[in-house]
Amino acid sequence: MTDIQNISAASAGEAVDEELIEQAYEMMAGGQPAGEKPEQTGGGKWQKWKANFKRRGWILLFILPALIYVIIFCYVPMYGILVAFQDYMPGDPIIGEGTAWVGWENFQNFFANPNFLGYFMNTFLLCILGFIVGFPLPIIVALLLNSLRSKKAKKGLQILYYAPHFISLVVMVGMLELIFGSDGLLDQLSIKLGGDVNGLQLFLDADAFRPLFIFSGNWQDFGWSAIIYLAALSGVDPALHEAAKVDGASRFRRIFSVDLPAIAPTIVMLMILSVGNLMNCGYEKVLLMQTGGNLETSEILSTYVYKFGLLGGQYGVGTAAGLFNSVINVVLLIIANYTSKRISNQSMW
Repeated sequence: MTDIQNISAASAGEAVDEELIEQAYEMMAGGQPAGEKPEQTGGGKWQKWKANFKRRGWILLFILPALIYVIIFCYVPMYGILVAFQDYMPGDPIIGEGTAWVGWENFQNFFANPNFLGYFMNTFLLCILGFIVGFPLPIIVALLLNSLRSKKAKKGLQILYYAPHFISLVVMVGMLELIFGSDGLLDQLSIKLGGDVNGLQLFLDADAFRPLFIFSGNWQDFGWSAIIYLAALSGVDPALHEAAKVDGASRFRRIFSVDLPAIAPTIVMLMILSVGNLMNCGYEKVLLMQTGGNLETSEILSTYVYKFGLLGGQYGVGTAAGLFNSVINVVLLIIANYTSKRISNQSMW
């Protein structure tokens, strides 16, 4: 009985200490102590929200830098989409008396381009194949790493998988060219082993562009993308695994019965975000990998915007092409969110 009373007294002491700490925080924030009820002056929820903001509003300061960044670099430049409806040249006002509005003419010129369908299909195939290969790969890697018994092996493999993420795109493409380009490793080996006199020059092969682009990108990023899934798996209750062991579940069975359902909400959210960004392949790596022999498959919407919009001086047409690409991404995001909500009752909004 004495031990129980001591434990109860210690618990009561800890509760009093926590209450005093809470009151101190409230007084520092200019609010009222928890023991005193605020005056009911009307307003209901608004007064309660003001009181909570006064007590904990300083926490919002932590997201202020990110909010400022998003506003300056994401929302403020949005007015530039007006260029898609103008005959714009550098120095012209985007909004003003000298603005030359042309309506949908830039879009008509873009769609009338004889290569439009090829650019669109190249973009779609490159992105959809990259998504099919790249989205499940980090999930599989995270599940396998999480099931390892040896912590040393797990940490070693994590470092091995993360390292390629820190290789710059220029260095990555340089490595690909040293291996798959003309006079590259495979080219020289093919000649040495009695192959074609021209060797194996995959950088000049249009059919080899997509596999090289997709697998090199996934090799570089799959380990880094697995971090968020490993973080979600670290929150899985060990008691669930113990209960599954008691029921006779194997390690492989526990991955599907315990781990995978636990990270399902994370998978759904990241899938929706990935689908919303599906048509954005980026032009940097594509431009670096482009050669005269693979233009048939490597010319995409992003490179069209860069070459014809920026380098060619067709700013209106280039902006129209970029806006068209963005609208497709928004439509895909809405469809993915609606489908996820109907099927799994999970969505972003």
